[in-house]
Amino acid sequence: MSEPVPLVPNATRERGVWLRIGTLLDGTSMAPVRDAHVVYDADSIRFVGRDGRIPPRSVLRGGQDKADVDAPDGTLLPGLIDAHAHLFLEGGELALGKRAAHLRQTPAQLLAAARERLTRLMGLGVLAVRDAGDKDGVGLALSRLSASGEHPPMPYVESPGAAIHHRGHYGGFMGEALEDHPSPRACVEARVAAGADRIKLIATGIIDFARAAVTTEPPMTAAEIAALVAAAKSFGRQTFAHASGDTGIDRVIDGGVDSVEHGYFVRDDQLARMRDRQTAWVPTFAPVQAQIDHSTPMGWSAATIANLRGILDRHAASLVKAHAMGVPIVAGSDAGSAGVPHGFGLHRELELMERAGLPPIAVINAATGIGANRLAYREKFGRIEPGWRSRFILTRHAPLATVTHLRLPKTVVFDGEALESEGQPDPLGL
Repeated sequence: MSEPVPLVPNATRERGVWLRIGTLLDGTSMAPVRDAHVVYDADSIRFVGRDGRIPPRSVLRGGQDKADVDAPDGTLLPGLIDAHAHLFLEGGELALGKRAAHLRQTPAQLLAAARERLTRLMGLGVLAVRDAGDKDGVGLALSRLSASGEHPPMPYVESPGAAIHHRGHYGGFMGEALEDHPSPRACVEARVAAGADRIKLIATGIIDFARAAVTTEPPMTAAEIAALVAAAKSFGRQTFAHASGDTGIDRVIDGGVDSVEHGYFVRDDQLARMRDRQTAWVPTFAPVQAQIDHSTPMGWSAATIANLRGILDRHAASLVKAHAMGVPIVAGSDAGSAGVPHGFGLHRELELMERAGLPPIAVINAATGIGANRLAYREKFGRIEPGWRSRFILTRHAPLATVTHLRLPKTVVFDGEALESEGQPDPLGL
């Protein structure tokens, strides 16, 4: 068993820290960097030296002639980003009655619980979350809080606030109806006025697991999606769309959304169009896998379980094709869904992506720099490059052997402050 990582001193704005690392994963490259030197302070990374290149004196403390931490068998990688999570929901809860009761809490109660679970993600190495929407302002409040720089530190959050859906269709528990506004543009303008960091569309229904298909006609028309996307762009906001089933996926790609969320039953020609447009795909294996993992409390029959396995097998094949084609693949767990606890769910998502056939370095990139590049967060994190935030993971449990090792003890650095993680905490409340 690997020895623990040497204790990492805290960096300040005035005092940088010099790491010498055996393996560096920068968040975008498909090959690891060996014998790397990284110098950072509380604000950002000052220097990255590849292939043994040592830092210049200009980035070191006066008289410093050796690294603060020398970990030749360690791996340094950016902090993980969960690009699809619902912070207002507790994912570990399976009972439908309790989940329904949870939603009857006041916005203040939902926010207090969400804030607690958000801070707990730090120890799991999840340092940023793209929240995927709620109608009670929980995600927006957390976005404002994370931007405030309040101490103690907490993961970065962006949120759309309420997702946009059609009244009477899927999404009412986390959305605002398009019908409440005189036009798609007015709807987007209202979301922006409420503080939305980006715009979430619920363009289709959900999968009927018993029939292994999306059986309802997509409620959002192609024209509506195009109008919503155009309005969002005029306000400088990206769009992301809940979409499964080939008809709905066609509409969101043609409408110009920045990312397709879930994307079950995507066709090969649609993947090619996503590649050409650089539309990101967030495949969210975890919530469907959870239906299998918890099939007894979920009450699924053997036939439905077989359907679930078939859906996931097809999804895995599409993921491998998308990676080979050059579609931007971004990791998101749909944490908050039944059986998908926050933090744990992202680790599970990464393991499922690896099991589908992606190499570990591609999976790690999907949870770090690929998403950071394509989704254009308001802060620079997710890559280990000069000028990017000092938010990363140091571990001696090689994640290139398997991403499952990301569950094991590690050091998490957030804006220069080091946190020693003992591995997997209690998932209760996540």
